[in-house]
Amino acid sequence: MNKKIVVPVVVTVVLAAVLYGVAAGLLPATNANRLADLKSILTTLLPGSETFTVEPYSGEDENISAVYKADNGYVVETVTDGYVDGITMLVGVSNDGKVTGVVIRNQHETWGLGQKAANDVPFLTQLLRDEETLTVGENVDGVTGATVTSKAVVKAVNSAKAFVTGADVSSSATEWGG
Repeated sequence: MNKKIVVPVVVTVVLAAVLYGVAAGLLPATNANRLADLKSILTTLLPGSETFTVEPYSGEDENISAVYKADNGYVVETVTDGYVDGITMLVGVSNDGKVTGVVIRNQHETWGLGQKAANDVPFLTQLLRDEETLTVGENVDGVTGATVTSKAVVKAVNSAKAFVTGADVSSSATEWGG
């Protein structure tokens, strides 16, 4: 074989093995950090809770992807369709159905428009209202220029509340245009 080809291939394979070993060695620390981050967010979204258990979800609401149960309520992970892609959120809901916190964990909405929803304090604060169903344009002011994103976020909150209270999501105004 040609030595000009063998040496770079061997060096590349050795470096790949070293990098794989480093990544495998750091995996336990990475997983521990992710769990600590999640617990911190869960306790912030549902004040007064320290212990959360993952509850299996087998309901019909396709927006719900995970449920974390605590003594005083739930944190519900949702994924709703935004303007560009799915919006992943965590919504804290007390046992009496009150939204205690909302955080958008992952979204790829339009820069300068839909992405504002993740940090728009006045918009997010409205989601803590003690009303049964939230609707953009009625009891929630959407983010300017991001109506679809706003409706997706509100839909996620309505799904989380409905899960905790047992309400029928299909009858609420959470569909586009509703």
